[in-house]
Amino acid sequence: MAKDWRDILTTVGRNNTALAKAAPDAMKAFAGLAGAATADGAIDKKTKELMAVAISICIRCDGCIAYHAHSAIRAGATREEMVETIALAVEMGGGPSTVYGADALQAYDQLSS
Repeated sequence: MAKDWRDILTTVGRNNTALAKAAPDAMKAFAGLAGAATADGAIDKKTKELMAVAISICIRCDGCIAYHAHSAIRAGATREEMVETIALAVEMGGGPSTVYGADALQAYDQLSS
C-alpha cells in the first residue's frame, strides 16, 4: 500500500506544533539545535538534509523521511541526488533500508510534484 507522504508531512507538523505547545522550552531548544545543525557551513544545507534522509532511512522513521525529504527538496536536491543518498543508506542499513529507501524515493516523487 502506497503511503501518502503529504499527509505524513502534515501530521508531523501538526503533532510537533502540539508538542511545542505542551513542552515549549524543550521544543524551542530542539528547534535551535536543528537550525544550527542544518545551517549552511562547511557542509551546505542541501547536503545536510540529504544526510538526514539517509539517517531517517536507516532508523526507519516515516515522519523523519517525510520531513527531511521535503527539506532536501526545498534546499534544491535533485532526484538523482536522492537516489544516491538512498543507495548510501542501503549500504549502511542493509535489507530493511531497501524498504525505507524505496519509501524515501516515493516521498521525494510525491513531495516534489
